Amino acid sequence: MDFKSIFKLLSFIGMTLSLFFTATILVGVIYGEGYANMALFVSLFFMANAIIWFALQNHTLKLGIKESILAVNLLWVLLGVAGAVPLLLYTNVTPASAFFEAISGFTTTGATVYTDIESLDKMVLFHRSLMHWLGGMGIIVLGVGLLSLINPTGSLSLFKAEATGVQMEKITPKIKHTAMSLWGVYTLLTILDMFLLKLFGMGWFDAINHAFSTISTGGFSTKNSSLGAFESDGIVWVTTLFMLLSGINFLAHLRLFYKDGSGYGSEEVKWYLTLFILISVLLTLVHADMSGESLYYSLKHSMFSVASIMTTTGFATVDYAAWSNLAVAVLFVAMLIGGNAGSTAGGIKVIRYVIIFKTLFSEFKRILHPNALLYVFVDGNRLKERVLSITFGFFVLYMMTVAALTVYIYARGFDTMTALSGALAMVGNIGPGFSKVGPAENFAFFTDLDKMVLSMGMIVGRLECYTVFVLFTTAFWKRF
Repeated sequence: MDFKSIFKLLSFIGMTLSLFFTATILVGVIYGEGYANMALFVSLFFMANAIIWFALQNHTLKLGIKESILAVNLLWVLLGVAGAVPLLLYTNVTPASAFFEAISGFTTTGATVYTDIESLDKMVLFHRSLMHWLGGMGIIVLGVGLLSLINPTGSLSLFKAEATGVQMEKITPKIKHTAMSLWGVYTLLTILDMFLLKLFGMGWFDAINHAFSTISTGGFSTKNSSLGAFESDGIVWVTTLFMLLSGINFLAHLRLFYKDGSGYGSEEVKWYLTLFILISVLLTLVHADMSGESLYYSLKHSMFSVASIMTTTGFATVDYAAWSNLAVAVLFVAMLIGGNAGSTAGGIKVIRYVIIFKTLFSEFKRILHPNALLYVFVDGNRLKERVLSITFGFFVLYMMTVAALTVYIYARGFDTMTALSGALAMVGNIGPGFSKVGPAENFAFFTDLDKMVLSMGMIVGRLECYTVFVLFTTAFWKRF
């Protein structure tokens, strides 16, 4: 294990992160808030990483798959620590609460420990949203794009360790160009969303923060009642649209810039949009029938809520948990789906369900026709057996993680719905669940130990299980 390469990589990303954190200082300057402590922290954080970087400047950075996996795991823990420090400096929370909030930010989960968000300084609000935005596409992907000079051969394995999905695809000839192009698309969507939110009545500060949270599918808001605080249909529909776009594979968006719209015709995108429409229509009919609200009102909030949960964003315009048991059941299904592979959304991902169900139907056929040669195809491409085994393995690991976290929360004395939906919300990086962790609630009532356990659940979900659990195998630590 080349630990020097790992430390060199982490110090480089640490310096990059500190540069982004200077934007929080700028917010403090603009709004006349006390930014001195933040400036001191950012300076010390940059210098500490710079010292490590220059101490290892003569070391050739080589990242194999083992180094990449360990680096990614260490990075997400260190991100939690770095993101927690400003929260400790400017708010009255415990270290465990600050770490939970930071991990929730960087993993784009959106669960919060703050009971009165609107009382927080604008520096803190921006810092929370900035963590979302950086974590959305993945700080590692940004690092890959900037590491070409120091690591021309090892960046592909690092990209694989961070990027979510079944298989990774390159659009441009070099992986660093793909990574930077993805960030370009990501930034463009953020800017477009921000201007549209401003157009429909948000102030610039709220528009920037909510654009960061929307495109990253994070869910942190500047308001206690989330998007429900803005009485504008335009804001609701714009946010619904951009949540859906952010839940689509960003490589499809990138292809469009190369005048290739074929990415939007994939089976995953078709099923993703089909499921969204079906669940939204069903929820609309359920709510309109049981509440007596108008069809338009029910449709608007149903589509927003389904988009928010399916893409694991976690925004809310209403307390949908109070609609009815049937409505909760419908939304619970949405929690299990997730967005596309290669998107900023969390969850199991639609493509995995496509593969799982196609494999199951293939096995049904095999029972009826034992001698037939049957294969699984997605978008016309035959999937290798290894892809099938990885997909089923991930599903098992994911459900085992959710089950273990559910048992933990339940054993701590909480009701079944809080335990189950809370576990799904953490591992799926969704944010709100139901009951005590519903959209109108927060996570402040958990103990410090609980918050640390839940933070680990968020990291496991963000890194899609394999990247974390492989650390606990003897094969990972063997020399050969």
